[in-house]
Amino acid sequence: MKFRIVIEHDPETKSYAAYCPELPGCCSAGDTEEEALANAKEAIMLYLEPTPVTLKPDEKVFEVEVSA
Repeated sequence: MKFRIVIEHDPETKSYAAYCPELPGCCSAGDTEEEALANAKEAIMLYLEPTPVTLKPDEKVFEVEVSA
């Protein structure tokens, strides 16, 4: 699965901000574009990491794969 990452330069801090428009709140930063991109990839992986769920006896969990 591919995601878009938007990178913006902040001249005041002389660093780069990165965010993924498809994943609200998923953002990162870096001192260079390359570092911001690498950090954003890591942020996406963490954002998509499954979280533990507590199920009631009548509930089930299914996993689905999404591709474009």
